[in-house]
Amino acid sequence: MRIGVLTGGGDCPGLNAVIRAVVRKGVGVYGHEFVGFRDGWRGPLELNTTPLGVPQVRGILPRGGTILGSSRTNPFKVDGGADRIKRNVSTAGIDALIAIGGEDTLGVAKRLTDEGLPVIGVPKTIDNDLGATDYTFGFDTAVTVCMEAIDRLHTTAESHHRALVVEVMGRHAGWIALHAGLAGGANVILVPERPFDLDMVIKHVESRFATQYSPILVVAEGALPAQGAEVLLSGEKDAFGHVRLGGIGQWLAQTIEERTGKESRAVVLGHVQRGGSPTAYDRVLATRFGLHAIDAAHDRNWGMMVALRGTDIIRVPLEEATRELKTVPMERLAEAEVFFG
Repeated sequence: MRIGVLTGGGDCPGLNAVIRAVVRKGVGVYGHEFVGFRDGWRGPLELNTTPLGVPQVRGILPRGGTILGSSRTNPFKVDGGADRIKRNVSTAGIDALIAIGGEDTLGVAKRLTDEGLPVIGVPKTIDNDLGATDYTFGFDTAVTVCMEAIDRLHTTAESHHRALVVEVMGRHAGWIALHAGLAGGANVILVPERPFDLDMVIKHVESRFATQYSPILVVAEGALPAQGAEVLLSGEKDAFGHVRLGGIGQWLAQTIEERTGKESRAVVLGHVQRGGSPTAYDRVLATRFGLHAIDAAHDRNWGMMVALRGTDIIRVPLEEATRELKTVPMERLAEAEVFFG
């Protein structure tokens, strides 16, 4: 078969490991041929391709980002976009696609599969919020980056006797905040799943200062105060209708300073969470996903996504993969609350 490969949505450590595994096993074991589509769904929409063989994937295992490029293009927001993709795929002599991405990318893959285009999905998101898989690659790297930042911030917070608010990614799911906060010894962790009580946050901050230590607060970008609205960086929306979030960290730091009289600063880790070389865990998980994705394609098991269940890689329908987000259960947040204040 001649198979197209694309990476969509936000860049993520481990994408190149998936591409490498797909190509190495696909060529070496099955004798398939591969074509890379540039910049997510924009590639097949505009028939923008790049060679993708064993020479192109040499040395990319430790590299962050994606050699294919990415975008948040939604072909179903383009007039005739789905039909154009099907025509372009046929024109290029491509028999099937392997789409590596998160909820939005895989949602497009599901709709295209329903319209007759053979697609296999690979789950990717640093937010770890896809419900059909226990973990997604990129999450471990993002958490490690955040944890290392929190470790460093502890020392500067203590030196200056100030509160530090660390804003991390997490629009609707607070997995990064929860894991990074626990690993980094944060005194408060705020997640989108539960609106936070500002009075209780202030109480935790004051309690920490009373012990002669400085508080570290980790807040997901989508976290909300119980009595407030979303704190937005802008009202802009992407092609999938997502509002660009941000600003909660700065708002919270200012509020803490006003309420406590203690100097407070916000640190927004932003896209540094997405960048750089993947951790060993993410390299292994991404590689296994790639190996099993090409197996699924070789079996012509279209409309499926590879997923991690326990220590096994299984196949699940794309519909299941995109049905609902995996959010932080309240019992997991309760575990972290033991260390608040």
